[in-house]
Amino acid sequence: MDILETAKDKMGKTKGVLDRDLASLRAGRANAQVLDRIMVDYYGTPTPINQTGNISSPEPRMLVIAPYDPGMLGALEKAIQKSDLGINPSNDGRLIRLVFPELTEERRKELVKVVRKKGEEAKVAIRSIRRDAVESSKKAKKDGELTEDDQKQLEDKIQKQTDAAIKDVDAAIAAKEKEILAV
Repeated sequence: MDILETAKDKMGKTKGVLDRDLASLRAGRANAQVLDRIMVDYYGTPTPINQTGNISSPEPRMLVIAPYDPGMLGALEKAIQKSDLGINPSNDGRLIRLVFPELTEERRKELVKVVRKKGEEAKVAIRSIRRDAVESSKKAKKDGELTEDDQKQLEDKIQKQTDAAIKDVDAAIAAKEKEILAV
């Protein structure tokens, strides 16, 4: 049953990666998680923005970054401009403000396509995990560790786990699409 536990664990991690990716997509409201994957050069070391200062959201469509080191303002501003956020930061000498514009209908449709693509990538990864688990069960049978009945039962359990994981992915995609398309 070690094969099943390993597959279940890997599928859970795949779902976790998808959840983080979806959280980093902005849906009209300011969300500090959109900054998670942006790295800033902090004295020669690439560092996530959320480790270089306080991030707050004083308004629903605004984020404010207050760097711990005021000398970091320029580097933070450049990192945000280079990123794929599509937002121009404003710097007042102490803080960086990010104002999130309302999403256009066209941009919402683009984001839905990105969500679906990430969902499909997660499903492919889950199917790959299933394939590896089934191959492991066949190898265990061949090595005499499993009987034919045990191997069939294990494959059925692996398939049920895969179906459940794909259902979770579909639910996450549907929820994010609904969030993006809500005006």
